[in-house]
Amino acid sequence: CLFTDRIIAMSFPSSGKQSFYRNPIEEVARFLDTKHADHYKVYNLCSEKGYDPKYFHYRVERIFIDDHNVPALQDMLQFTASVREWMSQDKKNIIAIHCKGGKGG
Repeated sequence: CLFTDRIIAMSFPSSGKQSFYRNPIEEVARFLDTKHADHYKVYNLCSEKGYDPKYFHYRVERIFIDDHNVPALQDMLQFTASVREWMSQDKKNIIAIHCKGGKGG
């Protein structure tokens, strides 16, 4: 994971067999709930895979970007507007963002 004061970049939060070599979704949720309770929003930028948003108290926004591809301008504008709105609501708010592999394409 990459950390800044208010942005966390991570690989896909996974379950089942994939959780052996990717972030186990339960551990990601536990970390966020422990360190940033009620002040985080997860951005899933993976078009290929999703998960139940209940793990993150339904604070998940999904933007469909194919792995190893450049996002469409409309998708980037939607993402930046959403992040700006979330971050401006409270100085404690953070975002956790991921694509499929967590390497940025």
